[in-house]
Amino acid sequence: MSKIRKKMRLLLFLVICQCAINSVKTHNPNVILLMADDLGIGDLGCYGNRTLRTSNIDRLAEEGVTLTQHIAASPLCTPSRAAFLTGRYPIRSGMAAFSRVGVFLFSASSGGLPSEEITFSKLLKQRGYATALIGKWHLGMNCESSNDFCHHPLSHGFDYFYGLTVTNFRDCKPGQGSVFLKGVQKSLVIPIQITGITLVSLAIVQYIGLLKVPFQALGYCLLITAISLAVLIFFFYHFRHLNCFIMRDHQIIQQPLSYENLTQRLTKEAMQFIRRNTDTPFLLFLSYLHVHTALYASKNFRGKSKHGLYGDAVEEMDWSVGQVLDVLEKYNLSDKTLVYFTSDQGAHIEEISSSGEVHGGYNGIYKGGKSMNWEGGIRVPGLLRWPGVIQAGAYIDEPTSNMDIFPTVVKLAGAQLPSDRIIDGHDLMPLLQGKVTRSKHEFLFHYCNAYLNAVRWHPGNSESVWKVIFFTPNFSPEDSNGCYDSHVCFCHGGFITQHDPPLLFDLSRDPEEKVPLTPETESRFYEILRVIHLAVDNHTRSLHPVPDQLSWDNLLWKPWLQVCCSSLFQSCYCDYDSEGRLLEVHSG
Repeated sequence: MSKIRKKMRLLLFLVICQCAINSVKTHNPNVILLMADDLGIGDLGCYGNRTLRTSNIDRLAEEGVTLTQHIAASPLCTPSRAAFLTGRYPIRSGMAAFSRVGVFLFSASSGGLPSEEITFSKLLKQRGYATALIGKWHLGMNCESSNDFCHHPLSHGFDYFYGLTVTNFRDCKPGQGSVFLKGVQKSLVIPIQITGITLVSLAIVQYIGLLKVPFQALGYCLLITAISLAVLIFFFYHFRHLNCFIMRDHQIIQQPLSYENLTQRLTKEAMQFIRRNTDTPFLLFLSYLHVHTALYASKNFRGKSKHGLYGDAVEEMDWSVGQVLDVLEKYNLSDKTLVYFTSDQGAHIEEISSSGEVHGGYNGIYKGGKSMNWEGGIRVPGLLRWPGVIQAGAYIDEPTSNMDIFPTVVKLAGAQLPSDRIIDGHDLMPLLQGKVTRSKHEFLFHYCNAYLNAVRWHPGNSESVWKVIFFTPNFSPEDSNGCYDSHVCFCHGGFITQHDPPLLFDLSRDPEEKVPLTPETESRFYEILRVIHLAVDNHTRSLHPVPDQLSWDNLLWKPWLQVCCSSLFQSCYCDYDSEGRLLEVHSG
């Protein structure tokens, strides 16, 4: 009997020790968030790709959890990233546009992530975490002056920033064409023609004496037109210098940015941040420029993949992920670090270079892509690894959202979720650790800019995932899978087709969204619509008016907000980005 008691005591002691170890491991872990830009879910080996080499990203799947229904809160960069950082639908923060343009285009725009918003970086910083953002921001910079930095990463909880405040455009890389040219031509040709015809007509009428037009008024009109055209020409001629630059904290260190070894520089910054904080809990948000156009790859990766420059860029990003994982192992930090990999939205399928090379990614079996709420635009990679804490090699097919990262990391850091606002994300840890099998997301609302486009419903008593779509983009050409004529799809007016009744799919049976259900093919058709409409009503009532950060006033270039490391007369040129010794690179 005494032997049994001793064994029981020993067993109890071991259980208590294990619980204590697990408690220590899950207390204030390091957090590394890796986000690709415009990466398709079908571009990775762990999601079925057999031709691109992504062994390091695939390693995250092998050693962690693969989310197969991980959803971006928006199919566009700016609103998706706002939702990711705040855990809230972008419509709640004013980061969803009512106009055609749904992202920030210029460094000297006044819109951005409002200071009232609470990011996970702010909350982790308050808990003593060292916090860094390396790479792309795309959530604004200044409000009223060129140095107030009201929307800058350092104003949203990051201690350290190295990267771009806007994004990587084709216009940033000479020879890659312009993302604006077609739109500018379409928008300005008619106004310029009308202005020209009006001024010429007035001059003729004045000359023949039919109408007396004051020469002063005519002169002012000509002057205003000339100045407007001159400013426009100056801006687009100098676009690369004005908008494509790298900052370290508040200082511009390279203007315009150089693509030479750019991924190596970003990776080196990430690794140095980890080394500086081996004894301190840290949050690292490594926000890659890959694979948004303009595409680029360093010498060691160029021409090495089976998918042209796009594939080269994917494989270089995979190398970078491997470098980050290796430095964690080197400093024995792997077991103390939650690593997450995703993309801000689906692949931009309309990206075709001037030479006809495909510069967009692959969304697998899913329809559509970036800027659309078809699954190809919002179903993104979701990989999480934390050795010894979350399941290894597991697949979770429940609906999850990039907004879930906010409550997940905030709770892991021991911080309190804000109680004065709605948080739309849910803590992923119970799902990742196998403590529950169902996602807390019964409904997910899919916005196209500020317009509710679709709703996903996963009933608690069913395996079905119903998706209702209220309007769809008009593809051009009609038989294609995207809006090739306009480069991206838009969200309103003549660019869309409204559906009444809305389209209904069961994604558990038709993930490719090929065949809409009808009252004849689905007996519960109207009941499903009724439940979803009730959910929409409840969701709509939870929204409150907020300033529109993506209004035309907040989007337009404002010269007084323009940052420049030299002067406008010197074309805003500088290069203080001392690379030092670059990382040794092997393309695999």
